[in-house]
Amino acid sequence: QPPRSCEDYWWEWKHCRGLRHAFHHYYAHGELPACGRWRDDYEACRAWERGRDAAAQEALCESERARVMEKQKYAPVWTLRKSPPPDWYLPLDQDKPN
Repeated sequence: QPPRSCEDYWWEWKHCRGLRHAFHHYYAHGELPACGRWRDDYEACRAWERGRDAAAQEALCESERARVMEKQKYAPVWTLRKSPPPDWYLPLDQDKPN
């Protein structure tokens, strides 16, 4: 069976094509979003469900792998701690003036 349900790909494609998402993506990235990938994934998912098409299966799996790799490409903003700071139990200095 596909990695996600085909309706998930359809919903992502519809969301990507929406005016609100397009405006936000243009504001954040300076370009309109590329939504064709979601449509191609939806069509490959349907072909996989209908006829167990091996080419559609491979295309869909490769697209999912690329999506995961793209997500892991960016480092986290904050460095993660191994343990809490030594004075974590002390009250905060909120009442003191700066």
